[in-house]
Amino acid sequence: MDINSLLDFTDLPRFDLFQPEHVTPAIDQLIGAARAVVSTLEAPAASVTWENFVQPLEEATERLGRAWGIVGHLNHVMDSPALRATYNENQPKVTEFWTSLGQNEALFAKYKALRASPDFERLSLARRKIIDNAIRDFRLGGAELPEDKKARFAAIQEEQAAISTRFSENVLDATNDYQLHVSNAADLAGLPEDAKQAAAAAAEKAGKPGFVFTLHFPSYFPLLQFCDNRALRETIYRANVTKASDQGSLFSDAAKWDNSANITRLLQLRHEEAQLLDFGNFAEVSLVPKMAESPAHVIAFLEDLARKARPYAERDLAELRAFARDELGLATLEAWDIPYASEKLREKRYAFSDQEVKEYFPEPKVIDGLFRLVQRLFGVTIGPDTAPVWHPDVRFFRIERDGQLVGQFYLDLYARAGKAGGAWMDDARGRRVHADGKVQTPVAYLVCNFTPPIGDQPSLFTHDEVTTLFHEFGHGLHHMLTQVDELGVSGISGVEWDAVELPSQFMENFCWEWDVLSHMTAHVKTGAPLPRALYDKMIAAKNFQSGLQTLRQVEFSLADMHLHFDFDPTSAATPQQVLEAVRAEFAVITPPAFNRFLHSFSHIFAGGYAAGYYSYKWAEVLSADAYAAFEEATAAGADALDATGKRFQREILAAGGARPALESFKAFRGREPSIDALLRHSGMGSAG
Repeated sequence: MDINSLLDFTDLPRFDLFQPEHVTPAIDQLIGAARAVVSTLEAPAASVTWENFVQPLEEATERLGRAWGIVGHLNHVMDSPALRATYNENQPKVTEFWTSLGQNEALFAKYKALRASPDFERLSLARRKIIDNAIRDFRLGGAELPEDKKARFAAIQEEQAAISTRFSENVLDATNDYQLHVSNAADLAGLPEDAKQAAAAAAEKAGKPGFVFTLHFPSYFPLLQFCDNRALRETIYRANVTKASDQGSLFSDAAKWDNSANITRLLQLRHEEAQLLDFGNFAEVSLVPKMAESPAHVIAFLEDLARKARPYAERDLAELRAFARDELGLATLEAWDIPYASEKLREKRYAFSDQEVKEYFPEPKVIDGLFRLVQRLFGVTIGPDTAPVWHPDVRFFRIERDGQLVGQFYLDLYARAGKAGGAWMDDARGRRVHADGKVQTPVAYLVCNFTPPIGDQPSLFTHDEVTTLFHEFGHGLHHMLTQVDELGVSGISGVEWDAVELPSQFMENFCWEWDVLSHMTAHVKTGAPLPRALYDKMIAAKNFQSGLQTLRQVEFSLADMHLHFDFDPTSAATPQQVLEAVRAEFAVITPPAFNRFLHSFSHIFAGGYAAGYYSYKWAEVLSADAYAAFEEATAAGADALDATGKRFQREILAAGGARPALESFKAFRGREPSIDALLRHSGMGSAG
């Protein structure tokens, strides 16, 4: 008998049984079952309680959410024509269900009744937060709109979902389409041997002689960073910054994959949604569930950070231009020269290269070091586990405390065709305690796009990739170490979006600690740990070009905020002009006119960061300040460090979204957050 993999909720997802043809019948069945429960709950009741209303609604919708989450996950990591077709077929149905649920006046009225009842104050903090969040979300979901506007609101949600998916598909298709074929090895002078080996393996797989480079980051970026051939650097740079755009002449189906119209339409739909909800702009809608008070508040924060960073960025650029001119013979520093010249300057100034460092970070040693740190900080054990997976490269682990299962996670580390670029954490299921008292432990997906192993040699990580892995694992810890029993606010659920990066960016700091690195490094050939002298050089170079990097993040964040705040998407102006205006005022490096960064800016056009990209810098203030507490504890001794780790786990990780993020931060730090630690860690002095 054929078992539908998406309808098996006994434990972990059945990736071993999954077939694209399972999607439609499963989603239809789960939507039908959820609608039946909703219909029952709409009926008038003598009293509304958590047990007779919220709990059954949560039970009914969680299964649909988990099943569709599996489909969405596979669509990102194992794209295929059959899966894409069934995903796009079912997405409108799923979107329509969630939109109609968010507009259901009968359910909205019951949440308000529960909020007003004497029972409300007797509920746990987590349950009260879920009810308050639900009332807020009903209002943002259009529950208070008249029927004709509800219909238009629903149509907007469906169209937005479809366009965001198309945006993401266009980026993936253009990425998978492009190949730079190099026949002559002499053209690759300067490129590290492992990058050449990966390119040779890609060429062999494509049935071509020589070397093939793609737009997957581990393939194209070493070419930009190390290759002496300026023409090749320009070619790969141009391909990367024009993918999925109106400038994509290097792609086989450029017109089909052009995201120009998708960007404009998404901005129009978001603006219309805001107006329907009686907001002035979409940025105001986006900030309702976040920490920041208003778009003006965010813009002021970003502009202040830009002013502090600009002198450092100007100094960074002046040094780089002078070095490129005097040492590399580059009279004009072009965009495709910047990674190359920066790497050469770093090598000269600090006497080491990224490639030299990379040889000390073989994957098994890095993973072991990461687990060792987490076990020490948070009193858990991490070990291998068994589960069906979606690809042979994927591994599965479990986290325990005192012999009890706390959470589990999948680790999918390598770039491959059919897998979306970037790195992310997503949840397979959240923690909750069922009515029978049984604990449902959380499960996470941790996804990266690193270079796969070549032959018998393990994958070697750059230090930036190590930092990325720690970042995503921080998200995973936030999801898996929660102790909240209610699904709606356990883990990352219910956490303000501009605070959700706190644990992830916090974990990045440990990638610079000698005690951590000395246990997670082993030279790929000799097995020797990272030499202290090389570590000292890395620390000296830690804030190399931090001014430029800070301004770059501010530039993207301001462009995102202005696109959703004071840009009129119905005017003749273009989103590209908004980005260029931000660059004119705040950037010190202006990319070439053909650069189309926005066309692959999936965070804001196909992710959850619309009018929220500022969250990275906002949360970095929180994470740097939180890490400063660990620096202070380290100076005070082992007992203080253990106590600080327990407090961070208790007040930040375990608390999830059960209380406002600012309250959690203050409970950990004992005060409001300060920007001083961020500026100090970035080598930009103290706040003035």
